[in-house]
Amino acid sequence: MAEELQDIEETAERDDDAYVLDRQAVARIIYAVDIGDQAMLWAELEPLHPADIADLLEQINAFDRRRLIELYGHEFDGDVLTELDESIREEVISILRPEVLAEAVRELESDDVVDLVEDLEEGQAAAILDVLEDSDRTLVEQSLTYPEYSAGRLMQREVVMAPEHWNVGEAIDFIRNQEELPDQFYHVTLVDPRLKPVGNVTLGKLMSSRREVMLSSIVEDTFHTIPVAQDEGDVAYAFNQYHLISAPVVDEDERLVGVITIDDAMAVLDDEHEEDILRLAGVSEEGSLSDRVIDTTKRRFPWLAVNLVTAIFASLVIAQFEAAIAQIVALAVLMPIVASMGGNAGTQSLTVAVRAIATKDLTGSNVWRFIRREVLVGLVNGVIFAVVMGIVGVLWFGGPELGYVIGAAMVINMVMAGLAGTVIPVMLERIGIDPALASGAFVTTVTDVVGFFAFLGLAAMVLL
Repeated sequence: MAEELQDIEETAERDDDAYVLDRQAVARIIYAVDIGDQAMLWAELEPLHPADIADLLEQINAFDRRRLIELYGHEFDGDVLTELDESIREEVISILRPEVLAEAVRELESDDVVDLVEDLEEGQAAAILDVLEDSDRTLVEQSLTYPEYSAGRLMQREVVMAPEHWNVGEAIDFIRNQEELPDQFYHVTLVDPRLKPVGNVTLGKLMSSRREVMLSSIVEDTFHTIPVAQDEGDVAYAFNQYHLISAPVVDEDERLVGVITIDDAMAVLDDEHEEDILRLAGVSEEGSLSDRVIDTTKRRFPWLAVNLVTAIFASLVIAQFEAAIAQIVALAVLMPIVASMGGNAGTQSLTVAVRAIATKDLTGSNVWRFIRREVLVGLVNGVIFAVVMGIVGVLWFGGPELGYVIGAAMVINMVMAGLAGTVIPVMLERIGIDPALASGAFVTTVTDVVGFFAFLGLAAMVLL
């Protein structure tokens, strides 16, 4: 039995380390860099996926990163650049020799090139655009004219399309005769004579149908087009909501201009989730583990300053009951409990509300039902913990009055936490402010102020 438990624990440890860079492999790579053994470095990096190489470059320090790139010397996989964190990407591009960078960029699809250059300084962006062929450069520059964080920036311009009157055989022959195809595509998009998309045919359907079958008879039932100016967050939502694999992008005249694939849409969805989590904590989404201390400090300072102001406001409430606290020292002991419980309850409601808003599950038709539920949850939890704290208050300080006071304050603050945690993000979203960015400070202030005021106010009335 003990051996079986040990095997289970070892398996769990291996699962925790799944997809994490092997420490011994990293050590061998750094050793190869230290001794200047280029052949050994090539041998170690060759089997690694571009995403793993990007992780390696992000995890090592800037000195080792420069030495590794310079020693590597020859061709550099362009996909590694797309996987790198933005702050590291600029540094790596500045280290790469021009001819190596040129070859790396030429391998990328247009959407990856757009993602690469849009956040670079003007000089670096121009250097990358200069190495592209004229046709590719034109496509990338056109994509860069679309608004940032729009479908036009997200799409790839390489599209596999066919006239709607073709049959399967004509489509297959056309695809086979193409000299260049996108590295990844999942559909053949059917277009009318005006280049307007009218349907998608999956590659599975295409390859499993007889040559004489008309493409229009095997189109997918679910078909959505994406406006070129649509926000990328809405694009990601559409992919997730309707289980899309790829979707054509259309301009103002509904003509086909590109295609978005699921990998790009899910990357946006992942970024949106990460951004919401970081903003709820008052941390900039632009930070990375490799950032300098001064940069990280600058990003976090404003939100800490806001928290300081709210804390001072809560302290002003406490100051109004200075005499009561001086007479009954137990109030100072129990005060943090009321505020902490309210703050945690508010954070729970806030997190659920922000998530529901982001996924469009919280709408005008169900907002009051959602608020009512959270308030009732706060009430029930408040009553339960009020009983617990009431008993603690009696046992700890020997009198029932203090137990009644902290129990009542707990109920009031938990109910207010549920209300504030839902109403505040909804109101901010209605007036156009990101609820993930601003809700936390407001909810914390409300729960602190209400908690202190309810507890100390009831204590002053009942105990003095």
